[in-house]
Amino acid sequence: DAFGEAEPLLELTRYQVREALDPSLGRGDLMVVTGFLAATQHGVMTTLGRGGSDYTATILGAALSADEVWIWTDVDGLMSADPRVVPEARLLETITFGEAIEMGQLGAKSMHPRALEPAAQDGIPVRMRNTFNPDCQGTRIEDGTGELVTVRAVLGMGSSVLITVSGAAMVGRPGTAAHLFEALARQRVNVQMISQSVSEASISVVVARNHLDRAQAALEAQLLRSGVARDVAVEEDVMVVAVVGSGMAGMPGVAARVFGAAAREGVNVMAIAQGSSELSICFVVAGGSGLAVLQALHDEFALSGGDG
Repeated sequence: DAFGEAEPLLELTRYQVREALDPSLGRGDLMVVTGFLAATQHGVMTTLGRGGSDYTATILGAALSADEVWIWTDVDGLMSADPRVVPEARLLETITFGEAIEMGQLGAKSMHPRALEPAAQDGIPVRMRNTFNPDCQGTRIEDGTGELVTVRAVLGMGSSVLITVSGAAMVGRPGTAAHLFEALARQRVNVQMISQSVSEASISVVVARNHLDRAQAALEAQLLRSGVARDVAVEEDVMVVAVVGSGMAGMPGVAARVFGAAAREGVNVMAIAQGSSELSICFVVAGGSGLAVLQALHDEFALSGGDG
């Protein structure tokens, strides 16, 4: 019942959707269902928030055991890079749910990650298509049981800042990271990326530039005054560069190619993060270097066509 961020009760929703729509489906009727809106268990109107219309579509698709869910949008589908940055970027005909979720989190013009969850759980493919180019078949998002591609796309997320909290007192001290993230959460600062050195002497986080003042003030109040950390340093105007691909898992040499491409452009890497799923490698560079790195990575993995 959180207005603007309502969380569906999926089992009850499945039952009610089938009860309401199955009879019409059985007659072959065409139904138009409003998205984004919902109701609480007490009948009070609420909304699903960002991506709520797409979310409605995948919930209905899962509840009705659809063969495929189509999302009509204003682009042909997901691209191997932002075509405004990399002119040779090409349309991705198929990608996995995991790749699509990573790309959505990293700012690609994609579906909101949670909107993919109902379809992903039920293994129902989702196809993104262009309302203004209906002849294009778009991008098909599926469960990833087919051939996995090492690198599918390169993405850049700008308008960000890198905040590094450091100090010898942090080493081996339980709860330091908890204090850091609690301080940011209380100020409703979303953390886009996390990087920590193995020595535990520093933790770096990336946040949106418009959250900088709140984030810096919260961390200084929470960690410096308590003596947990010695310094809160800020690097403004950075870009998070991400390389996404389901085939990177267990593939030797991918990181070497990624950072080799950045090195050939003379770009310094300020922080690195990779999840255990190995679906993506993310790193931070100065904002002015980001576009050159994206082009270099797109070329390195031959994403405009051919075998990367």
